Amino acid sequence: MSLIRSGAIAGFSELVNSYGANPVGLLAGVGLTSAQLRDPNNYIAYSQVADLLELAAESCQQMLFGLQLAQRQTSTVLGDIALGWSQQPTMQAAIDKACQQLYLHVRGLELQQRVEGGMLRFEFAFMLDSNRGIQQLIQLSYGHLCNFIDELVGADSRELQLSLHQSAGKQDLASLLPRYASRLVFDGADNFVRVPLRWGARKPHVDTASLAEHFRHYVNNLEQSYPDSVTDRIKSVLGQLLRSGDCSLARVAAILGVQPRVLQKRLAAQGAGYSQLLRETRQQIAEQYLANNAMSVTDLALNLGYAEVAVFSRHFKQWTGLSPRQWQQRYIATR
Repeated sequence: MSLIRSGAIAGFSELVNSYGANPVGLLAGVGLTSAQLRDPNNYIAYSQVADLLELAAESCQQMLFGLQLAQRQTSTVLGDIALGWSQQPTMQAAIDKACQQLYLHVRGLELQQRVEGGMLRFEFAFMLDSNRGIQQLIQLSYGHLCNFIDELVGADSRELQLSLHQSAGKQDLASLLPRYASRLVFDGADNFVRVPLRWGARKPHVDTASLAEHFRHYVNNLEQSYPDSVTDRIKSVLGQLLRSGDCSLARVAAILGVQPRVLQKRLAAQGAGYSQLLRETRQQIAEQYLANNAMSVTDLALNLGYAEVAVFSRHFKQWTGLSPRQWQQRYIATR
C-alpha cells in the first residue's frame, strides 16, 4: 500500500474552514478522522490523501487548492528528515539525499532529476490509484518541492520555474498564490520544477529561526493533543528524533522545554521510565512499518537509531518473541 505521513497536509482544516467548508465532513468522506492527523508522523493511505484534496477543491470551489495548501506550509511538513537534507555540504547533495530518502515521507512517489541545458529539471512519478484524480496532489507535491528548494536557497528566487500541465482558469494568481505566481506556468506540456544548474554547488541555507519556531509550534501542538499525558508527548518527540540517532533524555527534555530531572520526575509520577518509553516507541514504529511493508529491515533499523541491523533484530525478538521478518510474515498471514 502507498502511504504518506499525515504531516504532508498540515493546515488542511484551517484552509478548508477559511472557505466555510467542513473539514471533519471531508475527512469522513474519504475514511479519515481528525485524530489521524494529530501526529504528523502517522502514516495514512496515499490514495485517501489524493481523494481528500480533490474533494476539498470541489467543496471549496478552489481548483488550485493543493497549491494554496502548500503555500501555507514550510519544508517542516516533510518531517525531521528534511532537516538532515538541508545540512548537506551542497544543494546538489541535499537534493540527491532527498531523492534517495523521499520514501521515508511518502511511499508511492519518486523524485527524478535530469540536466536540461543549463538547468536542472525535477519531475515526480506518482504510483497510486485515486477515484477522483490526483490534480490537487500534483499541485501540493510540486508546491512542497518549491518550498524545499526556496529554503535551501534562502529566498523565493524568480529563477525557479514551476510548470503545471493543468489550466488555472481565470483567477488572480498574484493575490491567490503570491508565493508562486511569478514563477508559475499553466497549460504546460509536463509537470516539472526547473532551477539553474549552477545552484547545485551552493551551500544550503539553514534557517535557524524557522527551525526554532517549528519546534515551538510542535511543542504547543503536543500540549494541546496530550494535555494530561507526558508519556504520549515524549513518544511523539522520540518518533521525530529516532532517525537522527540523538534521542537522549536530555535532547527530549530540551525540545519539551524542561530540565531532564524535571522530566524524569513527571515520568515517575505516571509510573513510567524513559527507557521503557523508548522501547515502546521503537516497537510501535517498527510494527507499523513492517505491517505496511514500507521499507527494508535494514532501513528500518537505521531509522530507529540502530547502527547495526543485528542489534535491532535481537531487540525486536526480545520485544515480540519473533524476528522482524517472522513478525511481518505472521501479520500478513493473519490479516
